[in-house]
Amino acid sequence: MKICIISFDYWNYDHHIVKKLQEKGIDASHINMGAYKYKNFGERASNAISKIFLNKNIKHVKRQEYVINTLKELGPQDQILVLNPHTLDYGTIKQIKSYTPYLISYLYDNLDRFPVEEKLELFDKIYSFEDKDVEKYGFEKITNYNYLSEQPIPAEEIENDLFYITSYDKRRIKLLRKLAARLSALQVRSKIIVVGKQIWKEKLKQLSSSRLLGKYIQLRKTPIYIDEVLAEYKKNKVILDLMRDGQEGLSFRIFEAMAFEKKLITDNPSILNYDFYDPQNILYIDNDLEILNESFFHTPYKRISTELFRKYTLDNWLDNVFGLEQILNEKKITLYSS
Repeated sequence: MKICIISFDYWNYDHHIVKKLQEKGIDASHINMGAYKYKNFGERASNAISKIFLNKNIKHVKRQEYVINTLKELGPQDQILVLNPHTLDYGTIKQIKSYTPYLISYLYDNLDRFPVEEKLELFDKIYSFEDKDVEKYGFEKITNYNYLSEQPIPAEEIENDLFYITSYDKRRIKLLRKLAARLSALQVRSKIIVVGKQIWKEKLKQLSSSRLLGKYIQLRKTPIYIDEVLAEYKKNKVILDLMRDGQEGLSFRIFEAMAFEKKLITDNPSILNYDFYDPQNILYIDNDLEILNESFFHTPYKRISTELFRKYTLDNWLDNVFGLEQILNEKKITLYSS
């Protein structure tokens, strides 16, 4: 059984899919477009000139060539999963399809943010974490997954009450300004980090506004690796989760909080509809932040059942997306018969 994953694995989440498949005895490969690098300075300079004067990103073209060339080396696949196909052109996806009888896509962003409607016809199956896209296009609903331990990870020594890291986003930063004032009033020990190339805009605003924001919100241009983020989660009581504008699919923070048995504060209203929602563990905040109070930080996490925990694990996700349970059972029968 050969399965290939194609993605732009910026946060290093997708490699967990490949690793878990390999653990199950599947011949799994990962074509990570994010791993493509310029060959030399000349190629980098050439692309810069092309973007400025021709409005053409050569690196975008090279990444797609990298995908097809790698597939040629790997050969035909029983299944191929493309995560968020907006990074691939129609013609490239059509070539990818020629390498497999079953081409799947998983959309972990909404179609308002990354429109791919003209490419959907190429896929045999499409999964999405966004309810409104599922309803509109008839996709199959699936959430992100808990890629961490099958057993909840016990808390380590607590250093702060709340932790949050996010990429720069206008909606989020606007809410964070209000949130910083509320956390200060409650004397909540917080560590909030905003990462991105556009943080200079926020730095300018901080110069002319309250120094409170500088105390509660750290601005960084360089990214933080996931291992460092997970280490921070372990040292905090509560994880904060704020949506992108118009997106209600569950982020990976939800499942990381579940794995570490951390309480969660989120402005995602869809959380109220999930079977793991418990007001003791999860606080939904709307525009009115008065609901955020000290008691939420002082009450303990309420452990969910093993059955419910497993429902959102990567193991279960793989069974649903690739039909692994049936495939592995058939493999066992074949081995037994021979």
